[in-house]
This record gives sequence, C-alpha cells and structure tokens, in this order.
Amino acid sequence: MKDKQTIMVIEDEVLLLQAIARKLELSGFNVVSCSSAEQAVDYLKNMNTSPALIWLDYYLKDMNGLDFMKMIKANPLWSKIPVVVVSNSASEQKQNALASMGIKKYILKAENTLSDIIKIVNEVLNENSNN
Repeated sequence: MKDKQTIMVIEDEVLLLQAIARKLELSGFNVVSCSSAEQAVDYLKNMNTSPALIWLDYYLKDMNGLDFMKMIKANPLWSKIPVVVVSNSASEQKQNALASMGIKKYILKAENTLSDIIKIVNEVLNENSNN
C-alpha cells in the first residue's frame, strides 16, 4: 500500500483552513494545517520529511506569500517542495513575481471549489513526480 502524501495547508481563515484540510483528508492525504507563516516554518523545521506540497494563502497576517516563498527557496531542504499559491487578487505583477520564484500554480479562491482544490493538488503532484 502506498504511503499517504502529506500536504501542508497555510491559511489564516480558520473555517477555510478546516474545510480544505477535511477535503484533502477525505481524498486520502495527510494534512498539516497552519494558520500562520510562523507556524508553518516551525512545522517545516521539525518535520522528519518535507510535505509533498504546500498550499499557501498569499495574504497571511504575519507574512505575504512572496516573502514566504523567498524563505522557502533560501532553504535547500525546502526549496524543491512544490507550492500552490491561492489568493483573492488577480494581480498579474504578483503572479509573475511568484512564477519567477518557482511556484507550481497560482489560483484565485473565488474561482475554485473544494473539489477543484483536490484536482489541482493531484495535477501538481503528478507533474512533480514526472520531473
């Protein structure tokens, strides 16, 4: 039997964090839920293995997605983890900046359902395993 992959979800809206985590768990993933960038970094520092994917809300109370990506990319242990960034902003400038940091996907919250989230996570994981 294949081990469950772990997805780290970083979202400061608690109800949304719980909904995303639950949907991922029901789809067969282990989930590490973080409500802040600081909590996510603490988890990453203490995890035995890196998560298969990070689901990152761009606007967190303690840090924005671009700053979080800079921190992730600066650490060789974390720099290869695929990251999906979600936001309510369709800013092309922000998307381009994040793309240059190597994110796998940038999606708008309002345009995606919880079922879409599972599809996107699976697509990114499949792309990453083929590289």
